[in-house]
Amino acid sequence: MADDLNSTYEYPFPMPSEEEVAYSDGAIKGRTPGSPSAYDKGGSTRWTPDAIAEVQALAQLGRYQVRGYNCFNQRMPTFDDLTFVPATMTRLPLEGYRESCDMTTVLGAGTGLVERPLELKIPIYIASMSFGALSASAKAAIGYGASKAGTMTCTGEGGMLEDEREASQKLVYQLTPARYGVDLEHIRKADGLELVVGQGAKPGTGGLLLGMKVVERVSKMRSLPAGVDQRSTVRHPDFLGADDMAVKIEELRIATNYKVPILVKMGATRPRFDVAIAAKAGADIVVLDGAEGGTGASPELLLNHTGIPCLSAIRPARQALEDCGMSDKVSLVVSGGIRTGVDVAKCLALGADAVMIGTAAMIALGCNSPRYEKDYHALGTSPGACHHCHTGMCPVGIATQNKELEKRVNIAAGAERVYRFLTAIAMEVTMLAKACGKSSVHNLEVEDLRALSFEASAFTGVKMAGLDRAFTW
Repeated sequence: MADDLNSTYEYPFPMPSEEEVAYSDGAIKGRTPGSPSAYDKGGSTRWTPDAIAEVQALAQLGRYQVRGYNCFNQRMPTFDDLTFVPATMTRLPLEGYRESCDMTTVLGAGTGLVERPLELKIPIYIASMSFGALSASAKAAIGYGASKAGTMTCTGEGGMLEDEREASQKLVYQLTPARYGVDLEHIRKADGLELVVGQGAKPGTGGLLLGMKVVERVSKMRSLPAGVDQRSTVRHPDFLGADDMAVKIEELRIATNYKVPILVKMGATRPRFDVAIAAKAGADIVVLDGAEGGTGASPELLLNHTGIPCLSAIRPARQALEDCGMSDKVSLVVSGGIRTGVDVAKCLALGADAVMIGTAAMIALGCNSPRYEKDYHALGTSPGACHHCHTGMCPVGIATQNKELEKRVNIAAGAERVYRFLTAIAMEVTMLAKACGKSSVHNLEVEDLRALSFEASAFTGVKMAGLDRAFTW
């Protein structure tokens, strides 16, 4: 906690114990018992049991709450608010099992400055999740699974893990403002460099890795004291604006001898302007991370109340590239809350060149699997509802640095599950594309979609189902 928030005030009585500070029933979540039943009319629409529990938690902790996973804001529009309108009479569908649909995805080739653009077999790759947030075994399993599927992974913050480099045929190296683990040799081993200016889970703030995950190996890679919370800086020391970023991108090109593409990753906040700035500064690929994006740890208020949904960010991002004449030069990757091939296909139709998935890949690997129920219960949760990545006590060994828990990750089995998941959702994308009459998944377009709610139509510019126009306020 910041020094200016540390109070020197002393009570005129002995400090209460932690048990006394906690509510008597020991419950932080849920309604406080004891109210007369005659007054129980269902509660206020504003002061719900969850809202009351939040105040009680803040009163007990004296700080904001931290957790992992992703946004719990139920009011955000989702991809489920859009539907496809396949070919019927006005368009000709492709034969599902006899005609092919190309999924090949090339990122970073448009600027003509890169010797080795990123060539993927599918328009899906694994998001930047750090060693530290995830165990080494989890990182390796994800790398092997992605490689088998013909796609790539990203290091996340904290440097290049040897296990992941060995497992990943294509690996993007992330460069964050904190410069943790930055190594020129590792930079030159990478297949792409991702310059981070923000992420969807907590835009406007830096990364967070709590001390229980900063074990010896993590501390050496990040040059940090073991067991101490890591709170990353948010601004790059090398640049503040677009002109400085352009210089930094050129430095990275020189360091890699113009061999690999430069990605710029940002949280979705003002995509129409932010994407244009990154593109004009020289990025080969812009990665736009929606508010639904997951994380290993974040203040809960940032997860639920900052950024805009991926759904509403894609169209303005694509428009930004078109406005500055770079739609065919700079690739657009989007992420945040993408779960299925249906979501992927909708992202492509809205204007993305590829998508990046994180939470879905973890779940495919084994996150929230119904095993080790006693360990879930010890965390106060259950399989299917666990979001305690920040604790370092992941029951299935994925989001932990505890060696005993990590042993629960079967690298071979986990890699195969990740591979099968990627294969399955890629097949879902091609099924939808063929139904819409497309011989390439990259030919999906906005005209193939209709909105099922006024909000989804207004956020995306997609025509309302049953109407021939998009809804505007």
